Amino acid sequence: MKKNWPQASIMENNNLTDQRNALLIFLWNQRKPLMLFTGAAAIVSIVVAFLITPLYLSTAIVFPAASSNVSFSEQRNVKAAAMDFGEEEQAEQLVQILSSSRIRDRIVQKYDLMKDYEIEKTDPNKYYKLNKAYNQHFTFGRTRYGSIQIDVLDKDPKQAAAMANDIVDLIDTIKNEMIRERTIPAFQINLRKKQQMEKERDSILQRLEDLAELGVLPNDTRATLYQALVDAKNPQEKEELRKKIEANSKYGSVYDGLEYQRNEKIVKIEDFKVSYEQAESDANANFNHKFVVERAVVADRKEKPKRMIIVLVSTIGGFLFGLFFLLIRQRIKELQQNAA
Repeated sequence: MKKNWPQASIMENNNLTDQRNALLIFLWNQRKPLMLFTGAAAIVSIVVAFLITPLYLSTAIVFPAASSNVSFSEQRNVKAAAMDFGEEEQAEQLVQILSSSRIRDRIVQKYDLMKDYEIEKTDPNKYYKLNKAYNQHFTFGRTRYGSIQIDVLDKDPKQAAAMANDIVDLIDTIKNEMIRERTIPAFQINLRKKQQMEKERDSILQRLEDLAELGVLPNDTRATLYQALVDAKNPQEKEELRKKIEANSKYGSVYDGLEYQRNEKIVKIEDFKVSYEQAESDANANFNHKFVVERAVVADRKEKPKRMIIVLVSTIGGFLFGLFFLLIRQRIKELQQNAA
């Protein structure tokens, strides 16, 4: 068996050589059709490449800020959150906001992108087509450094840069709107509670004022009425003091109870003041949710199409298609000849 190995190897090499020679002969014999396929593909690809509308790319890069609690009870946390970079969770949240319809709808409306993307308003599938076109022109993604990259393609380089920068500016606007959707109802609840407590306090103060007009005095000064009655020399003055003593005897306990309720209500309002001011600050606050690393600039060269690549790939594809077609045709002829 060992003696046959060199002979088998020689035969195999001869077969490979024969196959290569046959392929070269076939290519030479079919050079004109192949050149026709290749040339046609090249011409068509050149025409198509120059018919495609060029698109310009503008890129903005931002870092998410650390998530800040919607609370001003600890000022240090707020200041620290404004100075710290966000982690992976904040980056993912930011990508979701950038991809949301809140931002998309505002950009589409401001720049009339349905017109730019040649979508008819009467088209029943206009929103599907709009979303598809938008996703092809706008991309958002995390970089390996943890930042968020905003890429915008448009046929107008100035508009591409403007849209990218508008999206950067919308980040804070949209996220603050989302926060207010939660904080404003909470503030309104606190406001109603505060107003109710103040109304109850004012009602108590009014009742105390009415009793004071009748001559009812606070408990610590009520005892002085009897001494004043003893010291009074004018009959009219004594009569007035007797009426006050009678009113204090009748309404003194009521007055004392109202004073207790007033003091208790004032303490509750004061204690509630911290919670109310916190809710008010939360409802009116504007948080900064990003660090702008790089704003978009107007591109000075197109991003798409890559005409050279289109022509090169199409030309190679045309050559391979022509070769495959000619090989199939040659094989069919051989089979027909054998059958005959």
